[in-house]
Amino acid sequence: MAKRIFQAVCLVAALVLVLGSAVIMALFYDNFVDRTEQALRAETAYVAQGLNTGGESYLTGLREKSRRITLVDGDGTVVYDNSADAAQMENHLDREEIQEALETGSGESRRVSETLSQETFYYAVRLENGMVLRLAVTQSSIWALLLAVSQPAAVVVIAALILGIFLANRVAKRIVSPINQLDLDDPGKNQSYEELTPLLSKIARQKRTIEAQLQQARRNQEEFLLITENMSEGLLVIDAQTNLLSCNGAALRLLGAEKQPDNPSVLALNHAEAFRAVIREALAGRHGEGRLEVGGRTLQLLANPVQQDGEAAGAVILAMDITEREQRETLRREFSANVSHELKTPLTSISGFAELMKSGVVAPKDVTDFSQSIYDEAQRLIQMVEDIIRLSELDEQEITRETGPIDLYAFCEKEVARMAPEAARRQVSLTLQGESAQITGNPQILDELVYNLLDNAIKYNRPGGSVTVAVTPGKRVRLRVTDTGIGIPRESQSRVFERFYRADKSHSSDVSGTGLGLSIVKHAARFHQARVELQSTEGKGTTVTVTFPAEDVI
Repeated sequence: MAKRIFQAVCLVAALVLVLGSAVIMALFYDNFVDRTEQALRAETAYVAQGLNTGGESYLTGLREKSRRITLVDGDGTVVYDNSADAAQMENHLDREEIQEALETGSGESRRVSETLSQETFYYAVRLENGMVLRLAVTQSSIWALLLAVSQPAAVVVIAALILGIFLANRVAKRIVSPINQLDLDDPGKNQSYEELTPLLSKIARQKRTIEAQLQQARRNQEEFLLITENMSEGLLVIDAQTNLLSCNGAALRLLGAEKQPDNPSVLALNHAEAFRAVIREALAGRHGEGRLEVGGRTLQLLANPVQQDGEAAGAVILAMDITEREQRETLRREFSANVSHELKTPLTSISGFAELMKSGVVAPKDVTDFSQSIYDEAQRLIQMVEDIIRLSELDEQEITRETGPIDLYAFCEKEVARMAPEAARRQVSLTLQGESAQITGNPQILDELVYNLLDNAIKYNRPGGSVTVAVTPGKRVRLRVTDTGIGIPRESQSRVFERFYRADKSHSSDVSGTGLGLSIVKHAARFHQARVELQSTEGKGTTVTVTFPAEDVI
């Protein structure tokens, strides 16, 4: 406040000084010009009187050189000039003051020199003999005068400004001093400027109101903490800049934090993208939901924006532990889905063989072979049921499977031979490339991986297409299955490994399946700590690459 008062006083003083100086200079200059013009008129009259009485010889006797004297004949010819050779001078009949003097008896004019910053005043009178006498005086312009007095004027102005600054500083401090000494803790006891009395009264009333509101807020906060600390769900309140305003102990426990972090941002509690995505949704003004894995537990996140003036001013986030519910649901879903998908093929084979035998079209000599096929498929069916249940358990990481060395090339060779009839039925060529490559794995789970890759590559191919299985040895063994089928749309490629998801639901009716094939591939690869990559172009084909880890350690 003192600074603003000081600046205001200095500004007013400077403006008054500048405006006063400008007015004084203008008045001084006008007075100076008027006096100069009056003196020139008087001198012209004196010289004219001398010429009228003494003739032109009067001019030669004059020694005054401060005024330019010019004698012009009635036709404009210069007869005499005390500053130049009259014979060399041009005709002056077009001069304004000469014309006016010839017409009215006297005339005057001003002409300014732009280059010299000077102004010349001319005054002319007509003599008794018809000639015109003209006197001229040159004076500096107001800017030249200002320049001439600039140095002393600058000294005066600087001195005035220094004095003004000193006085302004003293005045500002004296004005502000009583205000700085106000006791705002007890506004009613202050004795200051009378103009501040309404303000102090209002501050006293607001102080009482704020104290009452603070007491109520403390009570509300105590109630809020009592409720939230006894919740099993985590509760977090944030502002629009993600700063954590409040959280209960359950939230810290569920998110794996021992205490509230020093960083004010709620993002410091957990760096997972799912957590960040839910917060982004809420702060964008939308309801956000997500799942978060923390320390082997599954959390469901619900976030709702807090609206203020139509914009999200913050968000309330609720974290619930749904681990047990998710585990039960996953077990149920995996079991039913895998059974419906994986058991269809052997059951169809058993039913087909039995139907042929029932219809009597099977020759007696082939009954033994058909019975053997039915038995083999039944055994495969039993084994498959066990594998599906074990794979579900494997997904829950509850059991340990036996592993051993496997020649991946030889293993794929058997699988290719097994799938060859199905490929031939669909008019798809099936080839195996590569060489022997050792990995460590479980044969049953690896069978599910290779079988489902081949099954998908054949089913989603086209007549005349091809499926190529390539085994590449090395520090990292790679299994690559490439087909020339219908491909997978770009928007579906990130979801094809989800359970039940089928990218091409409009495919022909002879393509069966529930969408579990690539999901089983993913689980089998995860068991072997392998990485699955998919590349696909719609209408051209798909390549799935399974890369087994270095040194093949399970």
